[in-house]
Amino acid sequence: MIRPAPSLRRPLDRRSFLWRSGGGLGGIALASLLAEDGLLGGEVGGPARPRPEWNGGLHHPAKARRVVQLFMSGAASQCDTFDYKPALIKKNGEKFDPGRKVELFQSVPGSVMKSPWNWRPRGGCGKFVSDLVPHLGELVDEMAFLHAMVATSNVHGPATFMQNTGFVMPGFPSMGAWVSYGLGGESENLPAFVVLPDARGFAPNGPGNWSAGFLPATYQGTMVRPSAADPIHDLFPPADDPAANRDPSADRDGLALLNRLNSKHRDTHPGDSRLDARIASYELAARLQTSAPEVLAIAGESPATRALYGVDEPETADFGRNCLVARRLLERGVRFVQVWSGADNGFPRRNWDSHEDLKRDHGMMARGMDKPAAALLIDLKSRGLLDDTIVIWTTEFGRMPCGQGSLGRDHNPFAFTSWVAGGGFRGGVSYGSSDEWSFRAAENPTYCYDLHATALHLLGIDHKRLTYRHNGIDRRLTDVHGEVIRAIVA
Repeated sequence: MIRPAPSLRRPLDRRSFLWRSGGGLGGIALASLLAEDGLLGGEVGGPARPRPEWNGGLHHPAKARRVVQLFMSGAASQCDTFDYKPALIKKNGEKFDPGRKVELFQSVPGSVMKSPWNWRPRGGCGKFVSDLVPHLGELVDEMAFLHAMVATSNVHGPATFMQNTGFVMPGFPSMGAWVSYGLGGESENLPAFVVLPDARGFAPNGPGNWSAGFLPATYQGTMVRPSAADPIHDLFPPADDPAANRDPSADRDGLALLNRLNSKHRDTHPGDSRLDARIASYELAARLQTSAPEVLAIAGESPATRALYGVDEPETADFGRNCLVARRLLERGVRFVQVWSGADNGFPRRNWDSHEDLKRDHGMMARGMDKPAAALLIDLKSRGLLDDTIVIWTTEFGRMPCGQGSLGRDHNPFAFTSWVAGGGFRGGVSYGSSDEWSFRAAENPTYCYDLHATALHLLGIDHKRLTYRHNGIDRRLTDVHGEVIRAIVA
């Protein structure tokens, strides 16, 4: 840490010193690009470990180069979107009796409840999709559906951790962190892993969902909020700070001084990945001061593209902007982008947690998500990016086929639906199935471990070999589980 000389009577706090000494957040940048040299890794205080290079260290040939994950926070209902069950329509209003105990989160089983939306076959494959998501429904020939997804918790926080990290407990690296640790980024001016949260707030666990856990901190997600006045916190000096209008030569001089100080300090702490990660993060911040404004400048997109994403329509503006920025990040070399639909609980609902009125709350959430998510697929394909970009649409668990009260649905961890597209996945297919009620997985139960293993496989990584030694254990994203789902790989 840089400390003021003892002779200073009024030492500046660290942030003030950084701004006023000439570099802003970029002032702690080193000349060498540590993160790009493959020197970060290994346990804190232990030997550095080189990450595999894209064309040299993969475990097998890759079909995909990058990932975008769309996360529906609050538990999107599988039996109102993609998991068509005629039994729910036929037996609507009857007693729900699946022949076994029904475990609910906060209610007793109500009657069978059909979807408020109609279903119809879509695309060349004839997949039945609800009218709740008509835009995505038109793209089913691009998607592989996983209808027997299972979670091990019916509580939002732990279940959200599980889908992101493979564990229900905090403290483990997210999938995006593992991917950036294994592959790095393809741009030296942008982070390898970027997160675009819902404009309404964080999902349960907040930034813990994109944490690097015990991996070096440089692999955690960088949060960007495209709709906010300050999309990246503390990237630039405050407008009323003299540093905001300083002569560029002062920046250069201050940067040179701080580079020398930091280089000297680093030499006295060899092998400390925490220090390397901190320096690398400030170094990246310096480059972001130039690259971030250009990435976020969607005003230059064509009117047709803006209309496709719905960025000028009230209901789709926020998620549409995030999806459009996600495409701009991916095409500029970001390895993993996560886009969130839904914040933590509030009233009225601002996520997919529809206990009280499913038609009202899912309707509102889907109108904001459906068109932009479909636009992202269409746009990626039109630009030739979908073939090597994995798109994952997921949620923490599903919802019950019986009613909660008269209008809502309770949590269902026993069966829910995710879908994947692009990046080497087959389109127009389904893997696994739930029972006739969409209550429990019936065929090929699938966990996040399997989905993660398959995505890593398409990125050229053997999920059993991407490990990091922590507290004497070779940890991995898939824990001790996971099988590649060959049936959905092209």
